[in-house]
Amino acid sequence: MLEIKNITKRFGNVEAVTDVSISVPDGAFLVLLGPSGCGKTTLLRMLAGLELPSMGQILFGGQLVSDGDRNWSVDPAKRHSGLVFQSYALWPHMSVRGNVDWPLKVMKMPRAERTARADDVLRLLDIHQLAERYPNEISGGQQQRVAIARTIAPKPSVLLFDEPLSNLDAKLRVEMRTELMRLHRATGATTVYVTHDQIEAMTMASHVAVMNEGRVQQFGSPNDLIKRPQTAFVATFVGTPPNNVVPVVRNGAGWTVGGRHMPIDPPTESCLAMYRAEAMRLSDSPTQRSLPMELVEISTIAGRTMVTGLSGDLRLTAILDRAVIARIGETVQFELPEAPQCWFAPDGERIG
Repeated sequence: MLEIKNITKRFGNVEAVTDVSISVPDGAFLVLLGPSGCGKTTLLRMLAGLELPSMGQILFGGQLVSDGDRNWSVDPAKRHSGLVFQSYALWPHMSVRGNVDWPLKVMKMPRAERTARADDVLRLLDIHQLAERYPNEISGGQQQRVAIARTIAPKPSVLLFDEPLSNLDAKLRVEMRTELMRLHRATGATTVYVTHDQIEAMTMASHVAVMNEGRVQQFGSPNDLIKRPQTAFVATFVGTPPNNVVPVVRNGAGWTVGGRHMPIDPPTESCLAMYRAEAMRLSDSPTQRSLPMELVEISTIAGRTMVTGLSGDLRLTAILDRAVIARIGETVQFELPEAPQCWFAPDGERIG
């Protein structure tokens, strides 16, 4: 349904998106995941037709809608897509019903059909009781529902969301995630969702594209990203908590990990070792594979204890089955497993 072919976007001398290629089937829920400034919103704006690619093509349902090589693009209003902005962008002088009715009026839909369609989407989003209120008379979560209702009213084939939950509190975010997933099942529209929140990505997506510095670091299912990260960036960005990635450096006849000599057998002269947090342990005393670190964080997750240690620039996290006796600020021994879960080259690419 959605094809992105070698898309590049430049703003002057700055390359915001570099050679991105993604393809997802009809009805997919694609999440563009990455830190601020990674290019995900720029890519979404090109999908919406608000930005023209510098190079590459975008196709919806096999139909070309943007061609950067020919400097050509289909008008946003003719793409049969809908965009939900981060700021909601509701018309303040229109009621809830008026906001939902407006795009249908622009389509020149007959009044009776507009009324029926508006009623349908207001009930689908459970805001029909707010129909005659104005945006300043309803909560942020309700405004977000109105923005979504307005977007889906014309029945777009592609739904685009630009960090739609970032302005909501934690409880509302969880509730709205559930609502968006229900909405996706109900409409069947191919959905592209931008976020920096990897929990949102892992819980909602059928496909995830992890972006950094304008490039796609890895594309696949949420399970693929967790089980087999292809770069050190993905390993440390995805997961709760993320994986530990530690430099391994030759020192004389042996190897140092985190600045300490350890019995380890890396595949190359200098590389990065990945250890999952659940494979880490705290030892009561120094061992061959332990690193002394300052305890900087202790928290409880699903009945287990998450502890984080800091030593210089190195930060390690472990998930333990037992409570921790040590206190914040004390030195504890983080013990590494006998072998890492995988290796990365110095440039961050996975080895093997």
